[in-house]
Amino acid sequence: MDPSAALRDFLVSRRARLRPEDVGLAEQGPRRVAGLRREEVAALAAVSLDHYIRLERGQASRVSDTVLQAVASALRLTSGERRYLFALARSGAARGADAKVDADAGTGVRPSVQSILDSLADTPAYLVGRNGLLLAWNRPAVEVFLDFAEIPAPRRLIGRLVFGDPRSRLLYADWEAKAREVVGFLRTQVGNRPHDPALAAHIRELLSISADFRRLWSAQDVLERAHGSCCILHPTAGPLMLNYETLQPFDTPEKLLVVYAAEPGSASAAAVRELCARTRVDQ
Repeated sequence: MDPSAALRDFLVSRRARLRPEDVGLAEQGPRRVAGLRREEVAALAAVSLDHYIRLERGQASRVSDTVLQAVASALRLTSGERRYLFALARSGAARGADAKVDADAGTGVRPSVQSILDSLADTPAYLVGRNGLLLAWNRPAVEVFLDFAEIPAPRRLIGRLVFGDPRSRLLYADWEAKAREVVGFLRTQVGNRPHDPALAAHIRELLSISADFRRLWSAQDVLERAHGSCCILHPTAGPLMLNYETLQPFDTPEKLLVVYAAEPGSASAAAVRELCARTRVDQ
């Protein structure tokens, strides 16, 4: 992907969502486009207009961290959006690193990680690699979500499951929220590895197969948090309210462990235990 174009699109979208009154400015006549003008952002950030225009055109190699922080504050960026801005602005130094990650990260799963997953008898959990590739999971995850082993390994991507598999729309009570979360995750992945050809190909595929992905991708949202809750509409157990946390192994930052659990003592916790107990009996 072109990080300069990504930086341009992101800054334009963040500028467009702000109104003058949002940042303490008076309205000055009709506007041809929505949001703040470039000169207003430059003034709020206390940088020259030419400097800001160069940044919005993706020419960020000579822009200091101080200027980036000032622009981020002027645009009222969240912490996640700031990280994304800095990642794109500093992406030139990451080109070689992206290639190294592609060569070295692989898709292997340590036996100890699989053992930990399997030890979570009543707790759905799975391991996600680069670009949202599902690498490993436990039996409770199969019972609560679906049997990931039925999906060919190269297609076992979170983005493709959510936007390309109709089962996902029946699985999540709030599919839109899940879809936004996945898009935000992929946007963050682009910020981390803008030169990754596999990631670029995955984004192009999702853009080609899903109008919903095109709509959400154009919003330029990034992932703000890696925890939350969701409601799973299980075909036999009914609604399952689950909390989830995303954990990152210290020595493999390209992989994420996602663990789901219901509130102790809740009907959802009892239903998950029952699902897993039936599985153990069948085995």
